Amino acid sequence: MSKVISQEELVSLFEDKATIMMGGFMGVGAPTSLVRILVEQGVKDLTLITSDTATPDTGVGPLIVNRQVKKIIASHIGTNPETGRQMIAGETVVELVPQGTLAERIRAGGAGLGGILTPTGLGTVVEEGKEKLLVNGKEYLLELPLRADIALLKAYKADKAGNLIYRQSARNFNPIMALAADLVIVEVEEVVEVGELKPDEVMTPGILVDKVVCCGRIS
Repeated sequence: MSKVISQEELVSLFEDKATIMMGGFMGVGAPTSLVRILVEQGVKDLTLITSDTATPDTGVGPLIVNRQVKKIIASHIGTNPETGRQMIAGETVVELVPQGTLAERIRAGGAGLGGILTPTGLGTVVEEGKEKLLVNGKEYLLELPLRADIALLKAYKADKAGNLIYRQSARNFNPIMALAADLVIVEVEEVVEVGELKPDEVMTPGILVDKVVCCGRIS
């Protein structure tokens, strides 16, 4: 059965107060059409898990500017001054996570693990409120897994069963987020028939993908 749906069919899937993972790095590999739909729908009080908040007009930036996000879990916000302004004003909660730790927390959420142990952040503000464990005489922070209600991802090409191919660096956080959400929706540039993608080209298998939205060509 085809997993391809129209943009109009997405509206009923988005709700206020949802936790959403968003692929992309500085806007590259971000599902910009899905972001636009969220902005147009006006869903609010979102918790956003993402690598960074890009700029005010790229990637997830429009959601920040439109004040639809109540909490952000990210590794970088410096290129979006509106994120910083909202954080300082107390309008949005921002949890800054070292980028490698963020990736591994998402991976842990997708793998069903109870967390990860990392020395990153010891002796800094990152360790505040976190449990420390001693392993073979070395101290680690226990970082808890991250999961989301919805993952909104971007791929270059999909077949109708949801098997995905990414383009170069646009791959970034998208594959690991596909494992860590209850509902996975992917924006793609092209959709082809099942069997047209070579098995060794597939980067995310269709079993992980629930919905595919084509913003380009369907063949």
